[in-house]
Amino acid sequence: MRFLLMVIDTTSPSASGDELAAIDAFNQQLTDNNQLLLAVGIADPGKSLIVDGRQTPASSAQESLFSGPDYHSGFWFISAESVDEAQELAKQGSKACNRKVELRPLLG
Repeated sequence: MRFLLMVIDTTSPSASGDELAAIDAFNQQLTDNNQLLLAVGIADPGKSLIVDGRQTPASSAQESLFSGPDYHSGFWFISAESVDEAQELAKQGSKACNRKVELRPLLG
C-alpha cells in the first residue's frame, strides 16, 4: 500500500537544525526499510500559482487555494504493509519534524 504523509506547518520559520537532522534520520530509516518513495519540502503558499486550463485562454492567479495559517510544507510518499504501519510511520514523521502530519492513502 502507498500513502502520502503531508507535513502541516504554520507561518512560523521552518525547520531548525535539530529538526532537519531528525528528518534526515527518519528519511534514512524509510530508505533502509525500502519504504521511501519520495520526500520533499515545498514552498510556502505565498509562492503558489493556481492555473486553470479548462478553457481557452487558460487563466492563472498568484494565490493559494488555502488561506488559513496552516499549510503543507513538505511531504513523503511511502510504502507500508498496512494502514496501521502507515499510521506508525506518520507518528514517527511528525515527531521527527516536530509538526502535525496528515496521512492519506494513495488510490490505485
